Amino acid sequence: MKYLIILFSAFMLIACKKEKETVTNPTDKDSVHIIQDSAKTDSQPASILVDVFPFPKEIKECSCYFARNKADFENEKYIYADDAGKTAYMKLDGKRIAMNLISSSDMEVDEELTKEIENENYKISVKGKKIKHEEVLLFEGTLTIEKPDGSITTMPIYGECGC
Repeated sequence: MKYLIILFSAFMLIACKKEKETVTNPTDKDSVHIIQDSAKTDSQPASILVDVFPFPKEIKECSCYFARNKADFENEKYIYADDAGKTAYMKLDGKRIAMNLISSSDMEVDEELTKEIENENYKISVKGKKIKHEEVLLFEGTLTIEKPDGSITTMPIYGECGC
């Protein structure tokens, strides 16, 4: 009888201990627990989505157009195009937009290409270095996009300007 009481007590001790571990296990999730999305927080602005688009039909003559790299450029996957003086076209955050060029360098004279574009939602800077001069001018550089919330996206570009 004494052994039966000891065995029963040991059984209860083990059963209670297991239940206690289950209750206090930190990996268990409460159904009311809120998981915060790590992609968007107040301290970290969302990144800017830059999509490819076909060459704009609005551009009839001289233009500059760029892709992320040489392969995308050869496959006509453009991320930026302008009519060499007035309007720039991009597809940002899922929307195709046309923006006025604020300033642009003279590509025939300068070895460097600079363009500034701005509207109420984006400030865009294009900087490039001439890598080839034939019928058209070939450039490599960077495209920087800034939003009023402080988010900035910078990416390499490859493309050409010409008439």
